[in-house]
Amino acid sequence: MLTHRKADERGHADHGWLNSYHTFSFAGYVDPNERGFSNLLVINDDRVEAGKGFGTHPHRDMEIFSWVLNGELEHQDTLGNGAVIRPGDLQLMSAGTGVAHSEYNPSSRNGVHFLQVWITPNRIGQPPRYQQEYFSPEKRRGRLQLILSPEGEAPALAIRQDVRVYAGLFDGSEQATLTLAPHRYAYVHVARGRITLNGLALGEGDGVRVREEQVLSLENGHNAEVLVFDLRPNELPGM
Repeated sequence: MLTHRKADERGHADHGWLNSYHTFSFAGYVDPNERGFSNLLVINDDRVEAGKGFGTHPHRDMEIFSWVLNGELEHQDTLGNGAVIRPGDLQLMSAGTGVAHSEYNPSSRNGVHFLQVWITPNRIGQPPRYQQEYFSPEKRRGRLQLILSPEGEAPALAIRQDVRVYAGLFDGSEQATLTLAPHRYAYVHVARGRITLNGLALGEGDGVRVREEQVLSLENGHNAEVLVFDLRPNELPGM
């Protein structure tokens, strides 16, 4: 069963320097029917103006990853990590017992467009940690590249939850199939472009809850960038 969440159905907040779309309830956007899916709690589609960003703020007991689509995002945290992430860079911060970080657009001219995703961990009170890896377009072109997994088998980063995240780029005749283990859930997010999932046409910003489907087929891409989440069959914390 595929449940389509169209881009224009998402929550929206325009703060001037920040233009953000929320797939699930977040901050001032509250929808009791959109409280995450399995352990996937937040997908924020953020655009930040040049020279602007999020000041230092804390997190605790959350797996948080950032995925840049265009531009650059500068990260600093209380663990001593500092980096500028660009398209293809995956940054994963496991907040654990607590960490504070800032995120800024270091460019004086160009905006940055990125996704920030929150996933609830399988254990709380763990030491915080930071990981980063680059996934070239060649690794993602016409296929679903594993970027996060519980085991962290290279080049994927290790996440503290029974979830696997894949990233793919599709255009023209390129296609890919992902076979899920029995009874698993999945969530598909179209970061940009257009693509077809199991015959369902999707546009930029669309998302799909997947239940009772074991094979996911992606095809007919038009400059499409896609994230696929292989999730536990669990309706909490979302619907």
